[in-house]
Amino acid sequence: MTGCYVGVSGWRYRNWRGDFYPAGLRQRDELRHVGATMTSAEINGSFYSLQRPSSYAAWAAETPDDFVFAVKGGRYITHMKQLREVETPLANFFASGVLALGRRLGPILWQLPPRMAFDAEKVGHFLSLLPRTHGEIAALGHGHDEKLTPERVRLEIAPDASPGRPVRHALEPRHPTFDSPEAHALLAAHDVCMVIADSAGTWPTMSDATSDFRYVRLHGEQELYASAYTDESLDRWAAQCRAWLEAGLDTYVYFDNDARGHAPHDAVRLLERLR
Repeated sequence: MTGCYVGVSGWRYRNWRGDFYPAGLRQRDELRHVGATMTSAEINGSFYSLQRPSSYAAWAAETPDDFVFAVKGGRYITHMKQLREVETPLANFFASGVLALGRRLGPILWQLPPRMAFDAEKVGHFLSLLPRTHGEIAALGHGHDEKLTPERVRLEIAPDASPGRPVRHALEPRHPTFDSPEAHALLAAHDVCMVIADSAGTWPTMSDATSDFRYVRLHGEQELYASAYTDESLDRWAAQCRAWLEAGLDTYVYFDNDARGHAPHDAVRLLERLR
């Protein structure tokens, strides 16, 4: 069954408190509030550092059964190593607890730095390393190094998942050389989704036809990370989402215009149009 998953990029923002989050809501209950009002969220703490298995398990427990998390791949892999010699860092990332999400595990997002131009050999090798099932995540995770102590490792597949349960990947490049037939063909060959990013013109917006799902990141229409989306813009995005869904494409949309607190409100407004 085709699904539409709409939410926010991260959920712990001080300026949302007393606004999107009702006054007096405990910080520990903020994700529950997101789960009650949206259908998905990006975990972006995983971009900055390896998270703990206990955190992933808690996030799963705090959200509805049909809620989905996208997990942002580590910047150590994408920004510091720039996709080179990342076999062990990938093992560390996947051993750190993502399997605890079980069936709530949605796409893995790999955001590339703006300075990284398209290199077919480097990108192709990286894409070939990515695990495509929960079983492959577990197998890859066994290659983790001593940076992960035993309590920081989770290689067991969750009871509500299975070794063969698929795992999807999405790539968000920010260099214009990725907006080429060669780059799109490479992602399509590896069945990796090219992210459609709206960034107030800061980075290119890629047309996407590289996988059997769509992944959209809305960083701000007029001002990066800050401006809200107008009713007319949300109407257009809703129409585009409906077209993808009618074509049988699962659709993931995340609002990242969080600086002034617009992201959660815009996510709810888009969901209202889709419902």
